[in-house]
Amino acid sequence: MNKYIYLLNAIIARSLLVAAVSLLATAAHADELKDISQLADQGQSATAIERLNTYIIANPKNAQAMFMKGVLLAEQGRRDEAIRTFTEITEKFPKSPEPYNNLAVLYADQGQFDKARKSLETAIKNHPNYATAHENLGDIYARMASEAYDKARHLDNSNPRLEGKLSTIKEVLRAGNKTSLNTKQPAKAVVK
Repeated sequence: MNKYIYLLNAIIARSLLVAAVSLLATAAHADELKDISQLADQGQSATAIERLNTYIIANPKNAQAMFMKGVLLAEQGRRDEAIRTFTEITEKFPKSPEPYNNLAVLYADQGQFDKARKSLETAIKNHPNYATAHENLGDIYARMASEAYDKARHLDNSNPRLEGKLSTIKEVLRAGNKTSLNTKQPAKAVVK
């Protein structure tokens, strides 16, 4: 009987050791990402991205690190790289709405409103209560409407209704309705 108790205690001790090592590793990962975030906050985005690249190679399933990289790339104006990063996140983590939102913002900045709309619709499909995606979708529709009314006005400048509609939409757009990049980390940051 003592032999079984000894084995049971050894198994429990080993399990606790594995759990402790796992917690320490998770804390180390969190500390590394926190350090990288602080570098970015201090204006050292290039160094932060280099460290993120190294981190992502070692932790390829860490959505939080990938997301942070995408945001930093977008903030540096490296739009194509940011688009590739957010696209990769959507492929690895298709249910997370935040990268779809950020893709939409990047597409909208390039005037690719249809791609932006589709990305936002996917974000909303995955997370129907994601308010930022709903707001940004409204902004995309307003920008698309503005383009359509403007084109209609150029095709038929004798239509008095178009000027009123175009004026109303432009007023909405002037009210600060610019699609916004989500810089908050995805809710489920690490998928194993």
